[in-house]
Amino acid sequence: MEDSAAKRQILKLREELRYHNDQYYLYDDPQISDGEYDRLMRLLTDLENEYNDHDPSSPSVTVGGGVLEGFEKVRHQTIQLSLANAFNDGELRDFDNRIQKVSSHYVYDAEYKFDGLSVILHYQNGRLLQGATRGDGQIGEDITQNIKTIRSLPKKIDFEGNLILRGEVIIKKDDFLRLNAVRREQNLMLFANPRNAAAGSLRQLNVAVTKERPLDIFIFNVDEAEGKEFTSHREMLLFVQSLHFPVSDIKTMKNIEEVIAYCHATEQKREELSYEIDGLVFKIDDLALRAKLGSTTKNPRWAIAYKFPAEEKETKLIDVQIQVGRTGVLTPVANLEPVQISGSLVSRATLHNEDFIREKDIRIGDSVIVRKAGEIIPEIVRVDLSKRPQHTQPFIFPDTCPQCGYAVKREQSQSAVKCTNIACPAAVLRRIIHFCSRDAMNIEGMGPAVCAALYNVGLIQEVSDIFFLKEKRQEIAKLEKMGEKSTDNLLASIENAKKNDLNKLIFALGIPLIGQRAAKLLAEQFRTMSALMAAEAEEISSIYEMGEKMAEEVVKYFQEETHRRMIASLEASGVNMSSLAAKKSDSNLLSGKIFVVTGTLKNYTRNEIKDIIESHGAKVSGSVSARTNYVLAGEEPGSKYEKATRLGVAIIDEEEFDEMLKGSTSDANQ
Repeated sequence: MEDSAAKRQILKLREELRYHNDQYYLYDDPQISDGEYDRLMRLLTDLENEYNDHDPSSPSVTVGGGVLEGFEKVRHQTIQLSLANAFNDGELRDFDNRIQKVSSHYVYDAEYKFDGLSVILHYQNGRLLQGATRGDGQIGEDITQNIKTIRSLPKKIDFEGNLILRGEVIIKKDDFLRLNAVRREQNLMLFANPRNAAAGSLRQLNVAVTKERPLDIFIFNVDEAEGKEFTSHREMLLFVQSLHFPVSDIKTMKNIEEVIAYCHATEQKREELSYEIDGLVFKIDDLALRAKLGSTTKNPRWAIAYKFPAEEKETKLIDVQIQVGRTGVLTPVANLEPVQISGSLVSRATLHNEDFIREKDIRIGDSVIVRKAGEIIPEIVRVDLSKRPQHTQPFIFPDTCPQCGYAVKREQSQSAVKCTNIACPAAVLRRIIHFCSRDAMNIEGMGPAVCAALYNVGLIQEVSDIFFLKEKRQEIAKLEKMGEKSTDNLLASIENAKKNDLNKLIFALGIPLIGQRAAKLLAEQFRTMSALMAAEAEEISSIYEMGEKMAEEVVKYFQEETHRRMIASLEASGVNMSSLAAKKSDSNLLSGKIFVVTGTLKNYTRNEIKDIIESHGAKVSGSVSARTNYVLAGEEPGSKYEKATRLGVAIIDEEEFDEMLKGSTSDANQ
C-alpha cells in the first residue's frame, strides 16, 4: 500500500472507531459487534505501526468514552484505564511472556469480566459522596443520585477518610427478562441485552426512572483507601468485602497454563451464572510488581481481559425480509425459528447486505448457525450445507424497492443497495421516527407506533409536518390509543421541541455519519443552520474530530433541494435554528487562527488544550493543511509535525503557546 493510501485508510479507521466509541460508551447503542470493533482496532494499530503514523488522540491509544449533555463533569483523581484484550491462547501466552521479562515470581488473580457500565465511587468519612462514570478515563459524568438507587450498594460504611472504588453496574439475567416483559406489555422498545439496559438505566437524567430498574454492582478495585496499605490485589478485595461491598469471585492461578485452562472451563459454564459475563480478567496479584510493570497511555501492563467467542446456536432460516432504512438502504433480515442465545430469544438476525448473502450462499430453508455477536446483534455465521433441503434456490436481491416499487441502485465500490426514491414511504417513516427519538428532538409521546399511525393516515408526510399538527388536533384525538389528554400532551411536547438547541436538530436530520458528537461540534462551530448549510467540505473537515467523509456527507445532504425545502418549512414553523450554548470564547486573542495539536503535552490533556484554544476564538483541526496557522507540538509528535514542516506551517511548543496567551507573541493578533 502506498503511503498516501495508507494515510487515508488510517484516517478513515480513526473516524470510524471514534464513531463506534461514541455509540458504545456515550449512547449505549452499539452498532457493531465486539469482534468487528476489535478487528478494526487491530487493523488501525497495525497500519499505524507499519507506517509510523502515531497520534496521541488516535482511538488506538485513548480510552473510549465521554460525557453526555445534561450531566455534570467529574474529573477523576486517578486516570481510569481500560484493559487490553486477548482472544485466544496464543495472545494470553504473549502477555505472560512480557511479564516474564520483568519477573518470574508472580501469580494471577482471575475475576469475571462483567458486561455492564464501569463506575467510580467516592466515599468520605463513611458516606457515599459521589458516583461517576469512567467517561474518557479522565473526566466522567456525575451520576451520584442514580448510583444511590442501587440496593446492593452500601451508602454508609465503617471506614473513616477517603475511599475511592471502581466497580461494574449490571442487571442480572432474570431481572433483565422481567424488565423486558414489563416493557413489552407497555409497548416500549425492548432492551437488546443486560449491558445496554444497565448503562441506559444508570445514565438517566430522571432518577425516578433509574430507581425502577433492577441494578446491581460488583466492586473490582480500590483506587484509594486513606491510611491503608495493601501488598496484593487479593488483600485489597478482602478489605472491600469486609465493608459489605459485593465483590466478584476471585481465583488464583499459578501460571499461564492454569489461566488458559480456567478460560476454557469457564466458557463452558458461563450460562449457569446469574449474570452475563463476556470474558475473564487476569491481574498480577503483587502490587509492587504491578508498579514495576506500569501502564501505557491506555492499558495497564499488569492485567488483561480474555474475551469469550460469541455464543453460537443452530436454527432454521424461514424467510428473508427486506427492510428499508431512513437513508433508503435496503437491508436483508433473516426470519428464524426462535432459538435461545445469551439469555434472550432470537427470531431475527441481520444478513448485512447482498454480498454477505452471496458469499455465504444463504438460502431460505437452510439450517444456519447464529450468534449474538458481542451479545448485541444476532447474525448468521454460516450454513450447515449437510442439512440443506433439496430444490433450494439462491436468494435474489430485489431490483426494485419492496416498499415503493422504485428502482434500486448500488453505488460503485459500495455494498449498500439504495432505493432511488427519496420520498420512499418506508425511509420517510424511519426518518420521522429517528427525528422524534429521545437523542434527537426528544418528542415525548411520539414513539414508533404513534409516528406510524400519524404517517399512515396522512397527518404527516415529512418531519416538518410534525410542527403543524396543532391544526389537526381533532383528527389526532380520534386515533387508536390517543384520546384528548394524550393528544394535548403530545402537542405540548412538540411545541417544547421547537426550543431545542441546534445540535439536536442537526442530529435529528439523520445526515449519514453524523452522530450526536459530530452534531454538537457542527453546532458549536457554525452557530446557525444557515451558516452550516453554506459551509464547504474543507471548512467542515478542519474541525477537530470531523473527517473528510463526514464533511462530504454534510455538504451532500444540504445540496439536496428536498432537504433545503424541508429545513425552510421547519424554520417557518418556529423551530430554533441557532446554537443556544454560550460561544466558547473568553477573548479574541487567537480569533481566526487554526491550530493542530500533535504529540504528548506535559501540562495539558488533549481536551483541556482544545477548550483553551477555542476559548480564545481559534479553531482546532485534526489535520494539517495550508490553512493551518500553528501546529502545537508536544513530545513524540507524529506525521502532522512532518507535514507542517513540509508546508512551512509555524510549529510551537507549550512554552511558546503559553507566551502567546499572555499576548507576548505579536503575530497571534496579526
